[in-house]
Amino acid sequence: MVPMRDGIKLFTVVLTPKDCSSKVPVLIQRTPYGSDIDLNGDSTMDAESMGSLRSMAEEGYIFVFQDIRGKFRSEGKMQIHLPIVHMTRAGITDESTDTWDAVDWLIKNIPGNNGRAGIYGISYPGWLALVGSIDPHPALKASSEQACMGDLFLGDDFHHNGAFRLSYGLEYTYQVESEKRSIHFPFPQFDLFSWYLKLGSLKNVNEKYFKDKIPTWNNFAAHPDYDEFWQKDSPLSYVSGPEVPMLHVGGYFDQEDINGPQLMYRHMEKRDSANRNFIVLGPWNHGQWGSADASGLGRIEFGSNTAEWFHDLQKRWFDYWLKGEGVSKFSEAYCFQTGTNQWKTYDSWPPKEAEIRKFYAKSDNTADFTGPVGIKGSVSYISDPFKPVPYRTLPIEATYSLGRWDSWHVEDQRFL
Repeated sequence: MVPMRDGIKLFTVVLTPKDCSSKVPVLIQRTPYGSDIDLNGDSTMDAESMGSLRSMAEEGYIFVFQDIRGKFRSEGKMQIHLPIVHMTRAGITDESTDTWDAVDWLIKNIPGNNGRAGIYGISYPGWLALVGSIDPHPALKASSEQACMGDLFLGDDFHHNGAFRLSYGLEYTYQVESEKRSIHFPFPQFDLFSWYLKLGSLKNVNEKYFKDKIPTWNNFAAHPDYDEFWQKDSPLSYVSGPEVPMLHVGGYFDQEDINGPQLMYRHMEKRDSANRNFIVLGPWNHGQWGSADASGLGRIEFGSNTAEWFHDLQKRWFDYWLKGEGVSKFSEAYCFQTGTNQWKTYDSWPPKEAEIRKFYAKSDNTADFTGPVGIKGSVSYISDPFKPVPYRTLPIEATYSLGRWDSWHVEDQRFL
C-alpha cells in the first residue's frame, strides 16, 4: 500500500528479478481494472507468463502494477478521465501527482533499481501513461501511451465527432464507476438492440437505472455540446509538449480510441523541440498489439505477426531510455502499410510527400479518383429514429461480452 501525499494508499504489485546481481529499471502500469496477481506473497512466476513483456522480463526489469485511487484494492475515490489540475490549483491531487508519488516511493524503497522508471499502458492505462508524464518525477525517463483516451467528445470512446455512443457510454461508465471493482450492467436479455430501442430518452437512464450515482453519465446528460466542460476535460487543454520521450501507439481499426494516439502525437509534435515525440500505427483493433498474435483481423491477414514486431520495438524503446542500451536512432513514425503488408518508417507524420486526394462513389457501386463530369445527382433516404440502422448484424451483444465488439470494423456490411 504505497502512500500518496494526501495520505491515500494505493495497492501496488511489484515483480522483481530472482537474479538481483545488477540494478535494473522500473516499468510501471497504472490501471482502473485491477492489478492483483494470483500469487502467494513471495512466490515466483516464469517470464513466459508476462506476455508482451516476456523478453524484457527475461533480461531484467522491475515490473510494477498499481490500482489507481478508488479502484479495486486502493483507497480513495475515482472518476473517469479527470483533467490534470495540480499545476494551477495548490494542494490538489490528480493522476499526475499520484504517478509522481508512486515513482518516488518505488525508487526509494524497492531494492535493485537503477534509479530510472518508465510508464506504459493500453487504453485507460494508456491515458494514465500520458498524464503521468505531465510534470514528471525526475526518475521518470520514458513513457508509452497506447490506445490513449484523447478528447472524449471529438473522437474517442463516448462520442464520435459529437455523436454520442449510447451503448458504450452507458455500459462503460456503469462498469467503472458503480463500484470499486468492475461489474457489468445487469441486462435482462442477450440481444440489446431492442432493449436500447425501448429505452427511450436519455433521462430514463437515471430515472430507471443509475439514480444519479454515476458521475460521468451525469456529465454526458448535462453537457451534450462541446462546451467549456469538455474543452477543459480534453488533454488538449492540459498536455503541452513531451516532457519525457513519448511513444504513441495506435491501431487503424481501433473500435474505441482510434483518435487519441494520433491526436496527442499531432498536438505534442507542435511543441517537440527536443525530438522526444514518436508514433507507431499498425493494423490493429483496440490494444491488439499487446496480444501474443496479431497476424490478422477478422478475415484480413497481414502476412506476419505484427504483435511480435511491436514487442521488439517496445523493448528496444525502453531498453534505450531506461538502461542506456541499444541505438538511440528511432524513426519519427513506424506505420504498417496495409495492402503491401510492410512496415514503413517516416521522418514526419503524416509524411511530407503525402498527397490528399478525393475518392468518389459511383452510381454503378464502384469508387475511384475520377470525379463525375457534367452529371448532377443525389441520394436520399428517410431517417427514422424508430427504425435505426444497426452497425452489425443482430444480435447486438453487451459491449464487453465475448462477442464481436473487437472486430465489427471489418465485418461484412452488405446485410444493410
